[in-house]
Amino acid sequence: MRILFLHGWHSVPGGFKPTYLKDHGHTVLNPSLNDDDFAAEVRAAQAEYDQQQPDVIVVSSRGGAVALNIDSKDTPLVLLCPAWKNWGTVKKLKPNSAILHSRKDDVIPFTDSEELVAQSGLSPETLIEVG
Repeated sequence: MRILFLHGWHSVPGGFKPTYLKDHGHTVLNPSLNDDDFAAEVRAAQAEYDQQQPDVIVVSSRGGAVALNIDSKDTPLVLLCPAWKNWGTVKKLKPNSAILHSRKDDVIPFTDSEELVAQSGLSPETLIEVG
């Protein structure tokens, strides 16, 4: 499976999460995103998406805001603790998405993910609580 992995703020390509996916047999596209320029991040992610046409987009934290702001057509999204409230203009999640988030997250409140699901009109099962 071809996965576009968009890392979080102050993270870098090749971290634990994309490496885990790669080690489990997936092709992982993991572009470097600019922490200081959200618009540049969105442009870089869109270019990678357009060029590579991944099967799924997996994101962590700020990468969630980036993913919401690119045109990813019908490509499924898997968001890990998405930091969508702080950046970008898109505030709704597309139907073929899932969020994994812990109530113990001390950076991105679990309630942010609950709010995103609710305002998107999606089923509560879209949000999967993890440890």
